[in-house]
Amino acid sequence: MGGSGQIGVPLLQRLYHAGWRVTGVSRHEQHDRPGLHWLQGDLSSMPALPARVDAIFSCGPLLKFAKWYEQSGIEASRVIAFGSTSAETKRGSADADERRVAQELREGEAALFAAAVPRKDAVTVLRPTLIYGAGRDATLTRIAQLARRLRYFPLPRGANGLRQPVHVDDLADAAFAVLDVPATFGQVYAVPGGEVLSYRDMVARTLACLRPPVRLIELPSPLFNLALLAAQATGRASGLGEAAVRRMRGDMTFDLGPAQRDFGYAPRAFRPSAEMFEPPRE
Repeated sequence: MGGSGQIGVPLLQRLYHAGWRVTGVSRHEQHDRPGLHWLQGDLSSMPALPARVDAIFSCGPLLKFAKWYEQSGIEASRVIAFGSTSAETKRGSADADERRVAQELREGEAALFAAAVPRKDAVTVLRPTLIYGAGRDATLTRIAQLARRLRYFPLPRGANGLRQPVHVDDLADAAFAVLDVPATFGQVYAVPGGEVLSYRDMVARTLACLRPPVRLIELPSPLFNLALLAAQATGRASGLGEAAVRRMRGDMTFDLGPAQRDFGYAPRAFRPSAEMFEPPRE
């Protein structure tokens, strides 16, 4: 599920090259190749699937997947699904929509594990931090796109909350790695990136890798708030509200120790390139 998404694409590549016969589901038309068969649909209008598979990988919305899985008759002894660390980081947000996202993520995890019990399926949920690397994420790619248009990028002073951006290839490696590891059955893992750095430094590295590099401007909070209001009025900062700005100053780090211990998780440091923020080619 979500096989044509930013995590699904590199995960399918790993399964394909490992000799798996893969059935992918995408909302958009895709092209088959030997060993890879595409079905068009989504979790609300799922096409006919094989009656039994060795494993199901979900790279799409967790709650919708959990509800589909609960009602489906498909036999699969192994289920690996992606959630998000937003289940925790947005739990106490001042923004109602963000609290709803966090609640849906937690509900999705609970529903998935509950549905697996009577079926005796082994479920693992992976919670990524801030994703990058495929030009399809809603944070760093959006920052890069806006910075290219403006030729600068403003941040409020003190945006020093800690982050662990994680590359899509490391997430695909994680999903593939947990497949046959019994220690991961029935577990939820944070899968952060391999480096802890401040929000400001994360943005600065992103801007520095662009062609040409874009200048970072740090503004006093009152001036930044005025600039943000102007950007919102013109539609250039949609989705960037007060809660998101506040989070820039808060730490959002997670322990990768359990993932390292149980399935050898070894994510890369944050070394962005301009290509990582280019929109994918059709």
